[in-house]
Amino acid sequence: MIRRQQFQHSPISYALLLPQIAIIAVFFVYPAAQAVYLSFMLEDPWGMSSTFVGMENYQILLESSDYIDSVIFTVFFAITVSFLSLALALLLAVKADNVLHGKGPYRVTLTWVYAVAPAVAGIMGSFLFNPHIGVLTDFFDYMGWSFSFQTDPVDATVALILVSVWKQVSVNFIYFLAGLQSISYAVREAAMLDCVSDNRRFWTITFPLLAPTGFFLLVINLTYAFFDTFGVIDTMTSGGPGGQTTSMVYKVYRDGFVGADLGGSSAQSVVLLLLVLMLTYIQFRVVEKRVHY
Repeated sequence: MIRRQQFQHSPISYALLLPQIAIIAVFFVYPAAQAVYLSFMLEDPWGMSSTFVGMENYQILLESSDYIDSVIFTVFFAITVSFLSLALALLLAVKADNVLHGKGPYRVTLTWVYAVAPAVAGIMGSFLFNPHIGVLTDFFDYMGWSFSFQTDPVDATVALILVSVWKQVSVNFIYFLAGLQSISYAVREAAMLDCVSDNRRFWTITFPLLAPTGFFLLVINLTYAFFDTFGVIDTMTSGGPGGQTTSMVYKVYRDGFVGADLGGSSAQSVVLLLLVLMLTYIQFRVVEKRVHY
């Protein structure tokens, strides 16, 4: 006869959870439900009246070329920023893990960017790419590239990607470095005996052991590229030139708060939520199968 262990549930544990549950309900669940509700309504700019229009807001989105362009830009921007941020951070983490002298200053130099807010990073990028005093603009001119992020959509996209990657590299670096240092010395020593080539040893031994960390950072970086780059876009390009660098989350802000189209912006936020959920689902269903914990 198997005896099951019974545990007494204290009400104190539930009481301690109530503040966090209340915060989630007030700042996440309620706004999400309100956005879904408003996506089916036509609101006047003053919020005095509303009319039920069904799926009309979603139909307008699908027929809008500007919105389709923002979706294409957002997907390309998110994938590019995530890939470059992860690749550069992994390279820096591998190099930092091999540093024997001056580890402290080297790591601090790479991680201090984490304290910079996205809006501040965008302002710094505006100075660096300024057509008159920008250091990076002068560098591109020296290389034969007439760089102008204020008038050229391609240059503006490149500038946003560079600043966004620079802002995110430090976070990825911290996690990758922690993952590298968690690999036991015995495993590394055995790998050095079995494989002489450093590159082959990294891709066959070290990189698979970093797969859980890499998968976690992939989810975090895609979320960052979709949402947290709002401050960078707002301070650098404001969606320009010609709306070519307008991301989905920035378009929600511009149409809802600037254009006073609450119904349309709410429909955009619902579509953005569904897109992020779909990408997250694909990551957990496809990518995680190749991750061994």
